[in-house]
Amino acid sequence: MEGLKTCGLELLNELKLESMALLSKYTTLRVGGAAQWLAEPKNEEELKSLICWAQAKQIPCQIIGAGSNLLINDSGLRGICICMRKIQGSKLNSKNGLIEASSGESLPSLSRQAAKAGLHGLEWAVGIPGTVGGAAVMNAGAQGSCIANWLQSVKVIPYKGGKSFEINNKDLDFSYRNSLLQKEELIVLSAKFQLEPGHNHKQLSQVTNQNLSHRTSTQPYHLPSCGSVFRNPEPLKAGRIIEELGLKGHRIGGAEISNIHANFIVNTGNATAEDISKLIAFIQERVLNEHGFLLYPEVKQLGFSPKA
Repeated sequence: MEGLKTCGLELLNELKLESMALLSKYTTLRVGGAAQWLAEPKNEEELKSLICWAQAKQIPCQIIGAGSNLLINDSGLRGICICMRKIQGSKLNSKNGLIEASSGESLPSLSRQAAKAGLHGLEWAVGIPGTVGGAAVMNAGAQGSCIANWLQSVKVIPYKGGKSFEINNKDLDFSYRNSLLQKEELIVLSAKFQLEPGHNHKQLSQVTNQNLSHRTSTQPYHLPSCGSVFRNPEPLKAGRIIEELGLKGHRIGGAEISNIHANFIVNTGNATAEDISKLIAFIQERVLNEHGFLLYPEVKQLGFSPKA
């Protein structure tokens, strides 16, 4: 309570800080234990106050977005978990192609907004159920394109608080499903994109809708999942490798390797995070034994002990 007051907040209730909040409600896999504390700030000032409070209390701080690329341990997380999905908003300039979007803005929503404004560049992103901030951190991509191709800069703030600052694309060390933001303790506040203006908005919207239809027909959207589990060992595809080993439909507990796309693990209704973690390890072991290399998870795993 005192920590929040010293950070400029009068009442704890203003941020609706929730204790022992079930994180399964905050991930697309629908698994995970409780957070010691959870908050959903609605703007940058509230976020800064929460960071300050965490520092004053000397407790761990974890940032999540839409939870679409996340596996949280059944035992939950210590400290405060800050969900960014309510920090939304975007500004689009249809003349010069510039977009600035808040961290919690839905990536599919931004994709549709861009298409309607005649801005080419994000049509591929319509089927990725994440936030702008999470997409920047992971360098999300699909259909031959990725965030790094269109992102101009990100505005960030350190986990330990302080002043926000911008990092340009060239300094973000982007690579396949990777960026500097995965290594540094920085929180994405917003992102700027440079798209191509002057395109036919009806054609862009049509392409966007076709991209979504393709994804929903080739991926298991009908069951909870975290999206692609493994990074592709380029030029090979993880899904094809797993499928050729005959692992589609293999289950551990309530977790199953999808029969639609082998690089997806789905929650059939009663899966635990432990089930999913064990299935990830099982796939890695089979691929290592058969092919001699390790598949690296794309999904971020929180609350698990580091692998030896």
